[in-house]
Amino acid sequence: MNFIRKIVKPHKQEDAELYIELKKLLKFSPRKINKYKKAFTHRSVQMLDRKGIPINYERLEFLGDSILGSVIAAYLYKKVPSGTEGYLTQMRSKIVSREHLNELGKDLNLIRFVKSNIDQANVGDNIHGNIFEALIGAIYLDRGYNTCQKFIYENVIIPYVDIEKLEGKITSYKGLIIEWCQKQKKKYAFDTYEDSGNESVKHFSVKISIDGEQIAKGRATSKKKAEEQASKRVYYAFQNQINLT
Repeated sequence: MNFIRKIVKPHKQEDAELYIELKKLLKFSPRKINKYKKAFTHRSVQMLDRKGIPINYERLEFLGDSILGSVIAAYLYKKVPSGTEGYLTQMRSKIVSREHLNELGKDLNLIRFVKSNIDQANVGDNIHGNIFEALIGAIYLDRGYNTCQKFIYENVIIPYVDIEKLEGKITSYKGLIIEWCQKQKKKYAFDTYEDSGNESVKHFSVKISIDGEQIAKGRATSKKKAEEQASKRVYYAFQNQINLT
């Protein structure tokens, strides 16, 4: 433990414990522990540095998102030499989709490191993906691009990226329905409205009509989720026709 405390500055017990856990997770020794502490700090903590700049994971999330995208892009460029620009862009989008990043964050159990003044049950699923991207940003600032690339290969590409499966994966049912309607010259409409009822949490409902006929409904805590839910139901209603186009 004394050896660890010499590495981790300042000499705090919580820093030493974080160092140990991160070394197990990352499979290398972190050097700048404060970068990782920042990656796991939620804005609700309302911490400021000496210059009055907020200390939270949001800027690291931005950095990590860019690095993750570049590593995945380089991998796909080499892996699929015949892939067009559109194909490569679509495949990258599937790999770094919010849904997938949330799964990655959950698999690594990154939420255990997060400091927040909001109960975990109320922060939403996206925090898992946000923290994953922030961690990548912290790794880059701590150990550089090559270490960051190695981490992404070991935790994203090798265990999760299957080109054939990804080709058939639907990342946006709404986008798929709109594209299908446009190709088939069908008129479509998304009627989205607030529908909270007696619930304390705001909800939204959506009705999707095709050629004047209502096909499906969806209801969720955000417009995007409600539209995606209803679109998925439309997809299954027209699945055979859509898959033939």
